[in-house]
Amino acid sequence: MYYATGSIMTMVLGIVFLIIIVGLLISCIKIVPQAQAMVIERLGAYKTTWGVGFHVKVPIIEKVARKVDLKEQVVDFAPQPVITKDNVTMQIDTVVFYQITDPKLFCYGVANPIMAIENLTATTLRNIIGDLELDETLTSRETINTKMRASLDVATDPWGIKVNRVELKNIIPPAAIRDAMEKQMKAERERREAILRAEGEKKSTVLVAEGQKASAILEAEAEKEAAILRAEAEKQKMIKEAEGRAEAILKVQQANADGIRFIKEAGADNAVLQLKSLEAFAKAADGKATKIIIPSEIQGIAGLVKSLAEIGEKDEAAK
Repeated sequence: MYYATGSIMTMVLGIVFLIIIVGLLISCIKIVPQAQAMVIERLGAYKTTWGVGFHVKVPIIEKVARKVDLKEQVVDFAPQPVITKDNVTMQIDTVVFYQITDPKLFCYGVANPIMAIENLTATTLRNIIGDLELDETLTSRETINTKMRASLDVATDPWGIKVNRVELKNIIPPAAIRDAMEKQMKAERERREAILRAEGEKKSTVLVAEGQKASAILEAEAEKEAAILRAEAEKQKMIKEAEGRAEAILKVQQANADGIRFIKEAGADNAVLQLKSLEAFAKAADGKATKIIIPSEIQGIAGLVKSLAEIGEKDEAAK
């Protein structure tokens, strides 16, 4: 009976031992996922760093000292008081983007890497802001970011950390400075508004003047065209009148020429020609001349005409 009991105990102990061995072996199997690493220590000293994949550690004497995340990480630090070159105290909070490049240095380089980065960021920020005045601090974010990234990257190299980017999240000046800045911004907006209003009035005045100028030019052009048309009409009128007078003179001369031709064809003697001369002298006098000299030949004809006129009147009276 005792032998049976001892056999059972031995079997149970063997099973327990087997389970422990299997559990121990299973615990020694490690699979490292993507973007992670494991720092392995043997008997308390650094042994190696495991990358992505399947690994087996030696039981008992080896252990995983630390699992390290190799992805880029972001840490947001609380606002830090800083003093500018012109003795203005302000609050600035920063955001640091970093990545672990060497797991061994990250594990053994510094005790608390995040706290170390925070303190290093604060001191670096104070050094940079101390060389700048308030206005430069507010307008030089990119410059400050670049300087801080360069300083932090160099300082964190011994810790196996690479600082990829540093951003100033908020720059908070004192309340009095904020009030002054708001007043300045308001004054600047009012100044710009006044300038824009003045520019608008100027453009409006210019447009009105240009409109009046264009109107005056159009009126002058219209008056010029009207004057040209009036002159052209007057010119045509004078031309027509001259042509009419010339045509009348031509017709009179033509009539005179026809009369002379008819007289010649009728065989008129010298007495008839003298009579025509008398009529011409009568027209020349036209009742306005007080004296007119008549040639002797025409005087004789005039007497003859008078006598014939008197005889004609007597004959009419006798009838």
